[in-house]
Amino acid sequence: MTGVHYKRWQDAPTGEAWRWPHFTARELACKCGRWCEGSYVHQPAFLDNLEVLRQAIGRALKINSGHRCPLHNANVGGAPLSQHKAIAADISLRGHDPVQLARYAAGVGFTGLGFGRTFLHVDMRFARAAFHYPGGKAAWTARFGFDPAVRFKLTGHLEA
Repeated sequence: MTGVHYKRWQDAPTGEAWRWPHFTARELACKCGRWCEGSYVHQPAFLDNLEVLRQAIGRALKINSGHRCPLHNANVGGAPLSQHKAIAADISLRGHDPVQLARYAAGVGFTGLGFGRTFLHVDMRFARAAFHYPGGKAAWTARFGFDPAVRFKLTGHLEA
């Protein structure tokens, strides 16, 4: 899914054109502060899903990482084809039931899920995908009682 790239998050839509009350372009923009000016990729369908997830959870979602410029992505060890180079979000698990968060994320239409030790990655790639970050598989498998990455890839949901 493509989006509109802005060199600076400040150039993204604002006011009535910004219909996602729980998120800002700034929090979803590149946070490197070194190689870019806070670049941001605006993708309304992604933001719609993020907003629906926030409303379903009923609590704030802290975005650890959103868009990353290519140099920042490489510097943090991101995959060369990382969805963060377009738009993705790593959502902190702090203060959330991780199983509920992951189930809702699968249910609202995110097609990419990544299971980290302290966060859940969400994106909207073309084909459904799920994966574990280092150290995440054991924790997530214990929480669910099955491997959620395998279940999501096979079925598109995380219900038992």
